[in-house]
Amino acid sequence: MLAEANRRKHDRGQDVVIGFVVTHGRAGTEKQIGDLEVIPRKTIVYKGSTFEEMDTDAVIARKPQWVLIDELAHTNVPGDAHAKRYEDVLDILAAGISVLSTMNVQHLESLNDTVCQITGVRVRETVPDWVLCEADEVVSIDITPRSLIHRLERGDVYPQEKVTQALGNFFTEGNLSALREIALRMTAERVDQDL
Repeated sequence: MLAEANRRKHDRGQDVVIGFVVTHGRAGTEKQIGDLEVIPRKTIVYKGSTFEEMDTDAVIARKPQWVLIDELAHTNVPGDAHAKRYEDVLDILAAGISVLSTMNVQHLESLNDTVCQITGVRVRETVPDWVLCEADEVVSIDITPRSLIHRLERGDVYPQEKVTQALGNFFTEGNLSALREIALRMTAERVDQDL
């Protein structure tokens, strides 16, 4: 997503901003942000703690051509205008702003039971299938399970203190292989529909 944003800004001269990107403190990810404008996040106090969420109103007021919004399936903190980030994205799209976003296949609502059967984990943050069907373009980023495990072990995905737990639970090689197969099948189905 960040590579595409930089191409759009630097090679095509398009107006691109970051609405919300999660770096997990990764230097490589932070480096890719480079000189992309970042819309400041809003803070919400909930049960005595302060949280940061995307400032949808600020994105709409800025009116860029493109906005980057990470983690489409994210559940917003109670007190935000919408319960889910994809609902914020719908408001931004309705304002005439194009969106680049990210989502893992396990967050697709129709796959929730299948993902739970495969992984033993009930994914709570989901996106309705119709939202994905509204996309003009879907890009599947494919990586082998072994490569993803190596990225996890290096701390390229999550902070190092979360890696052992992630590898022992959801991110086993078997789970990743099954999720990859689901993603590849869905991509093939989308291509067939488009044709």
